[in-house]
Amino acid sequence: MNNSKWEAIEPDIKTILNLFDDPIHALSQAKIPAFIIRNAYNPNDCKELIERFEHFGFLKDLKNLETDKRPRIDIGTSLGNLGGNSDRFFKHAKSTHLLFRFLFEGFQNPVHCIYQYLSELCPKKTVATAREDDGSKYGPAIIRIHYDGQRYKPHIDHVVLRENRLNYSVYKFKHQFAGILCLQNADESGPGAQSRLHECLWKPDIQPYITSETFEDYAKKNRINFCQVELEPGDLYFFNTQLIHEVPEIVGTQPRIVMAVFIGYSPEDNEVAVWS
Repeated sequence: MNNSKWEAIEPDIKTILNLFDDPIHALSQAKIPAFIIRNAYNPNDCKELIERFEHFGFLKDLKNLETDKRPRIDIGTSLGNLGGNSDRFFKHAKSTHLLFRFLFEGFQNPVHCIYQYLSELCPKKTVATAREDDGSKYGPAIIRIHYDGQRYKPHIDHVVLRENRLNYSVYKFKHQFAGILCLQNADESGPGAQSRLHECLWKPDIQPYITSETFEDYAKKNRINFCQVELEPGDLYFFNTQLIHEVPEIVGTQPRIVMAVFIGYSPEDNEVAVWS
C-alpha cells in the first residue's frame, strides 16, 4: 500500500489486515508511521488496574509531590536502564515475571493483550518473550508512569543503533518496534498526545541534530512530515523505533500511564521477540 499522506492506520486489526498482507514488514519499511488499535483493552479495567497500582504503593502519594521529585516510575524491568549488568538485569526480569503473575489477577491481562495483537500483525511468525540461549528471560513488558515535567526529546530506541548491546541476543534483530498500551492520560478530560513520529529513519548524519537538540530545526528545513498519535485509555499502537520520535511534556498532577514493550524482528527469523 502507498500511504502518500503518511498517516497511521486505524482503528482496528481488521482494517490493518485488509490493507496489508504482512503488516509487520510494512512497519519495518516505515511505509506507515504506526498501527493503532482502538479499544484493544477494556477502559474500565484500565481505571481499576491503576487503583490497584496505587493500593500497592507503586504511584506517588499526591499529597507528597513536593518531596517526591521522580519524573517517571517503572513497574517492570528495563533493558535500557539495567542492561549494563546482565546478571542484575535477568535477576530483576525474573522478579517481574513473578510480579506479573498476580498483578493483573481478575482483569484482562494487558501483557497478553499486546502479545495477541502483535501476533495478528505477523501471522507467519511466532511471538515470544526474548530469552538467551541459557533460557534466561527478558522482562515481558513494563508499566511506565510519567509525571509532570517528564518528556522525551527527539530520539530513537534501538539495541544496535543506540545502545550497542552486543552481549544480548536481541542484538541480532535488524528491526525494532515498540508497542504502547495507554492506561491513563495525563489529562483525563480527553485524548492526549502520546508521541510525534517523524517521517525520518535514523542514520548517522542525523545524530548530530539529535545530540545538539536541533532536530526540530532540521525537520522544518527539510520539510519532514510527522504523525501525531493521540490515544485514549485502552488504545494500543505499534511503531518503528528507528523513526525519530518524541513525546510531549506531561502537565498536571495526574500521571500518564502506559504499558510498553520493545519488539525485535528480522524478515528471515521465524520468531519475533518481545522485551522491556
